[in-house]
Amino acid sequence: MTIEIVLVLAILIISVVLLISEIIPMEVTALLTLGAVALTGLVPPADALSGFSNPAVVTIWAVFIVSGGLTRTGVANVIGNFVLRLAGTKESTMIIVIMTTAGVMSAIMNNVAVAALMLPVVMDIAQHTERHPGRLLMPLAYGCLLGGLTTQIGTPPNILVTEALQQEGLVPFRFFDFTPVGLVIMAVGTLFMAYVGRHLLPNEPGQGQGGSGKGQRWLGQYELPDKLFYATLPNNIPALYRSLARIRLGSTLGWNVIAIQRQKKTIISPGPDFHLQAGDQLIVDGDEEALHKLRNWQEQLQETGRVDLVDIYSGAVELAELTLCEGSPFIGNSFNNMAFRQEYGLNALAVKRDGRTVRRGLADLRLQERDLILLAGGGLQIARFSDLEAIGTLRHAPAADFQEEYALPHQFQVQQVTKSSSLTGQTMKESRLADTMGCQVFGILRSGSLLMPEPSFVFEVGDQLLTTENEELRAILTGLRELQIDPYQGGDLANMIKEPYGLAEVILSPQTSLEGKTLRQLNFREKFGLNVLALCRQSKSLTTSLRDVELQFGDSFLLLGTVRKLRLLAQENDFVVLSKEAQEPLEHEKRKYSLAILFFVLAPVILGWVPIYIAMVIGAACMVLFRCLTMEEAYRQIEWKAVFLIGGMLPLGSALDNTGAAKLIAEGVVAVVGPFGPVGIMFGLIGMTFMFTCFVPTAALVVLMAPIVFNTSASMGLSPHGLLMAVAMAASASLMTPVAHPANTLVMGPGGYQFKDYLKIGGLLTLVIFIVLMLVLPIFWPLQP
Repeated sequence: MTIEIVLVLAILIISVVLLISEIIPMEVTALLTLGAVALTGLVPPADALSGFSNPAVVTIWAVFIVSGGLTRTGVANVIGNFVLRLAGTKESTMIIVIMTTAGVMSAIMNNVAVAALMLPVVMDIAQHTERHPGRLLMPLAYGCLLGGLTTQIGTPPNILVTEALQQEGLVPFRFFDFTPVGLVIMAVGTLFMAYVGRHLLPNEPGQGQGGSGKGQRWLGQYELPDKLFYATLPNNIPALYRSLARIRLGSTLGWNVIAIQRQKKTIISPGPDFHLQAGDQLIVDGDEEALHKLRNWQEQLQETGRVDLVDIYSGAVELAELTLCEGSPFIGNSFNNMAFRQEYGLNALAVKRDGRTVRRGLADLRLQERDLILLAGGGLQIARFSDLEAIGTLRHAPAADFQEEYALPHQFQVQQVTKSSSLTGQTMKESRLADTMGCQVFGILRSGSLLMPEPSFVFEVGDQLLTTENEELRAILTGLRELQIDPYQGGDLANMIKEPYGLAEVILSPQTSLEGKTLRQLNFREKFGLNVLALCRQSKSLTTSLRDVELQFGDSFLLLGTVRKLRLLAQENDFVVLSKEAQEPLEHEKRKYSLAILFFVLAPVILGWVPIYIAMVIGAACMVLFRCLTMEEAYRQIEWKAVFLIGGMLPLGSALDNTGAAKLIAEGVVAVVGPFGPVGIMFGLIGMTFMFTCFVPTAALVVLMAPIVFNTSASMGLSPHGLLMAVAMAASASLMTPVAHPANTLVMGPGGYQFKDYLKIGGLLTLVIFIVLMLVLPIFWPLQP
């Protein structure tokens, strides 16, 4: 074994581990892999970058745009509505129609886009037939995946194996070469789900009909009735007779006010500016225990004295004033949105705007040009920050000067963590201390040293918190302790929600840019005017402190608001609204153009006149040229993660081949399964692919498997076409886990599925597909040349 083989195998193992664990984003792993094979000399630097100009990569991003044009012009919607008419009421028939329709569409469109597009249609079918969506959504996802097996552009693995043959100087697959085997697999998979798999799906009955029935199902699915209670405002607490935003129920207690009952009148989804009155009865979604914790804050912290501000900010910790310049990236953002404390290691103490100083609510304040920001931090952090010229200009001055300019308090309160405090061992983020106390934590004294409060800071007994007094918030917190809590006995909440208000279920779209962000950072309530009642993640419902939950792809939300606001949300590319009445209007008048473009793209490819990558690029350009979608929408349709993943991993595939590592792995495969002949070789390669496709992205897996297939077929004297076809089919049938493919993740929340549902049903279907491949593939693609 040469040093080159050792290096490339080490890079391969590290890359696979990183792809499986997702410690860092998959596309970053791919780019680091590209750099590693180039720096180690395993691949020439120019060749390492050639992956991004590879015809397969070009074809994939062009297919995304063409698919997006078909979606935006309503071509898929026409098919979806046709499904609604054909589906009938018999469940097995519905599954067959849904999977067949999704499969046909996925043959020429991005299968994730098809799943997102068909979701509202299938949800509507479930509603009209009084079925739980979980009975139909997994078949939808599997139909999309199996339909992609049937054509050359149906799925990235098919495109990649075609290009791999071209690179090896062999006859590449044509457009319909995948169709015979793909159709058999799709047919068998559909019948399996219709007559076997459906008996293993969640078996919760649907509830009611119309809007209220749908609302009841949603409320039940998100476990909302179990989290509701009444909170009544006492008559003698005037501090609470303010707007909902001022009394901070969300940030202080993690509560969500769904409605307010006032003098036999019900106000649905009150906004932040709604003013409360004595006797108001709030219908709250949240944790009653939060109020108990608030009532016992005296046990958490003990006031021990005061300390001068100048004494604190005259040593290792300094003050500086930032003036935001024109074009600063901070403008329009909030400190929360930028994760300012984590990114720069500095605390914002105050903001001066138009001569007025703002010290409260800084975390969510949207910054403007010419804002003056008073910052506190270590000298090293401030020195580094001052080098960032594009952000603004930094002014240094003694703490006493800034104290007068910003009207800062002369003294801080010192509050100490007691022995009985539950804060001990919690991080600043977990404790939500600043929100619950309603004041700003300027620093923490520990063993005589001043520490800046970071989200990851862990409290210890004896820590002393430096805070400022806020009489208004203190009065509000005192008032909140007097709220009267009663069980919710208001009957059916869904029937209470009437026009113009409505409930809607929403998921993050495949093109979302919001992963990792929180609703607080997005200012979701203020921006969209919608109330997030609950969030479902991997079948678990979350209803409290939702504003600080980091969003993940696959999350589903239950929203309450006006239908008009829901329709506006549907126009955002980051969300898919699962209610047909709130869908974004489509460009129906452009439908004929998108269909014509599709025909003129595919016809020359099928006839062999034009390479598929050239035809798809022209088709993508024509979709924009004829305004089937805008250029901005075209960019958003591309799954850049897949593009960077494939482009970055292709050089590793070349390195495996060039160094002889692929040959070494192939010899290992042959040694294990070679004695069983060609069928044994195919069995081993399919089994290996199925095993890894649960964890490794399908495109990256095919890139790594291709050189192994070529070396195995060469050593055994077999045809590489049949083996590559088997690997592509196995890689694309990513059925066994919700994370194996985005289409699986997309339906998890709305369907109420658990991980075990995919493992159980997808595992059995994978076994069926394995058997079908072993029986059918050699008929159409003989292994012996």
